[in-house]
Amino acid sequence: MNPEAEFTPPAAPPAADAAISPAGSVEKILTVAYDLFSRRGVRDVGVNELIEKSGVAKATFYRHFPSKDSLVLAFLEQRDKEWTVKAIVSEARRRGSTPEEQLLAIFDVFGDWFLREDFEACSFINVLLEMGPAHPLGQASIDYLAKIRGHVQVLAEEAGLVRPEEFSRSWHILMKGSIISATEGDMKANKRAQQMAGWLIEHHRPGS
Repeated sequence: MNPEAEFTPPAAPPAADAAISPAGSVEKILTVAYDLFSRRGVRDVGVNELIEKSGVAKATFYRHFPSKDSLVLAFLEQRDKEWTVKAIVSEARRRGSTPEEQLLAIFDVFGDWFLREDFEACSFINVLLEMGPAHPLGQASIDYLAKIRGHVQVLAEEAGLVRPEEFSRSWHILMKGSIISATEGDMKANKRAQQMAGWLIEHHRPGS
């Protein structure tokens, strides 16, 4: 008997992501990107690391995200949904029974966030400072920061405060400043900002 006739070569191993659906591949890549970009910024994270930790093939990665910048843009969009809307705005609205209380509750939410071991500061600020305002990623970060001001302005309007657009810009300074201070190690930064926020509300009451 010809021994070669009985030999069946082993099947080639399946590709790393052969069993993952396209939607599953995107989710895995975004999950890894969210963790890495939020903790380490953009420039420190390479495509090869993203591919390796996502467990997808290089071709799959580039099919969904033709460039690293396109993945960063997707990360910023997800950050807006998960951090701005769900973690901050929705939680502040839940904690306060009036628009004014909800505005002030933003800093209570910040206080819990500042104490977390995985506190990573504001990704929009981080990416803006890292890439610069002229870079498309920096501009996208500016746009998302403007969306945060938009949420604040809505609350200010609901509270009946005057000059709500001006109010939202001043309020956002307090938000951003407290985040930077917490990054420096000031764990009472949210309370300091909240006190100043109360003064700002008084300054924007009708007739003030």
